[in-house]
Amino acid sequence: MSKPVVAIVGRPNVGKSTLFNRITGGLVAIVENIPGVTRDRLYRDAEWLGHKFALIDTGGIEFKDEGTPIAAQMRRQAEIAMEEADIVVFVVDARLPPTPDDELIARTLRRSGKPVLLAANKVENFEQVEGQLYDFLSLGLGEAIPISAVHGLNTGDLLDLVISNLPKNTEEEYDSDVIRISVIGRPNVGKSSLVNMMLGKNRVIVSNIPGTTRDAIDTPFEQDGKHYVLIDTAGMRRKARIDKLTEQYSVVRSLRAVDRSDVILMLIDAVDGVTEQDKKIAGYIHEAGKAIILVVNKWDLVEKDEKTINKFEKTIREELGFMQYAPMIFISALTGQRITKIIELVDFVAEQNATRVTTATLNTLLREWLHLNPPPTDKGRRLKVRYLTQVSVKPPTFVFFVNDPELMHFSYKRYLENQMRKHFGFEGTPIRIIIRQKDEEKEKD
Repeated sequence: MSKPVVAIVGRPNVGKSTLFNRITGGLVAIVENIPGVTRDRLYRDAEWLGHKFALIDTGGIEFKDEGTPIAAQMRRQAEIAMEEADIVVFVVDARLPPTPDDELIARTLRRSGKPVLLAANKVENFEQVEGQLYDFLSLGLGEAIPISAVHGLNTGDLLDLVISNLPKNTEEEYDSDVIRISVIGRPNVGKSSLVNMMLGKNRVIVSNIPGTTRDAIDTPFEQDGKHYVLIDTAGMRRKARIDKLTEQYSVVRSLRAVDRSDVILMLIDAVDGVTEQDKKIAGYIHEAGKAIILVVNKWDLVEKDEKTINKFEKTIREELGFMQYAPMIFISALTGQRITKIIELVDFVAEQNATRVTTATLNTLLREWLHLNPPPTDKGRRLKVRYLTQVSVKPPTFVFFVNDPELMHFSYKRYLENQMRKHFGFEGTPIRIIIRQKDEEKEKD
């Protein structure tokens, strides 16, 4: 499901990034050693009282057109953040009266019709600042909420208001049997061409200018009696090469499309090979737990012999070492080569992503796995795996109950995952493994 989006806007030096880090918990803990777009300060997941949302920090945006007046820059920044967000948090400096730039941003936000929360930051003494807050009523956005992002004061009250204004459902409803497919990749890799070829019509405008596709475009279609929705998204480019404000926010659109999809078609340029940005995109998809197919496009432009495909696949597997489970297909969106095979793969990985295994079967096999490769010891204590159960699908998620989770070495965890893949497949989908302590029985040394 697509998460609601909250944007933080405001003029420079009012504490937007400080508030962003406060809400998201500062540096996000890296669960796995995988590059991820979520580490980027532009877009990060947040949660308050069980409500999850995505947070945009506009404070990190750099304007390249130095000749543009600051007022026009701020207007454009607010407009784009507004366009992407479900709620806008407008940050002002509580120590100063409203500035002309504050008034300009407020005017733009009022026209948006979206919920806007006015946060007066840098408050040191909440009793003394009360009179100053009345000045911000002139912005026409209601009462300002006094906060101190640095110290975390009153940020909980601000977040209470944020979640009370979150939309109940930001996702278009489709029937449960509909498979939602997102086409993801860097700009100019052939996403729109692939969509057009799969649909058999020019539904999406194709251009060789990166970033032409600004929005994620949903196109329902039917094939062999099955229902699908194809989502074409704007390309995701390396941050250092993003010059246009609108292209920065197209990244957010693409990530939202990943969140609400069942299967991802990740396009890789056969000429360029796997780039660092490809690794980041793949990392985000992996962390989101989505089924994925690696689609190597522009295969018609590669000089080939009988060993070419094997060489390419080996190279891509090495570059995307954490995604060995993903099937790979070599296509040409221009000529239509192997396009008809894609939906077959989509059906297959969607089924794998939703696979459920009975607890009895899992524990029968678990005993076999433990016998073949006994758990390791650490300082004289041996890991004991008591029980295994599957708790969810999309992605398949398993809980191993053990005597002491700290004894579960990553290499043995990887062994168990490999055994599950060997017996059940799970091709095209990540697997989530959770290690928990079985409290009912303690070790007796």
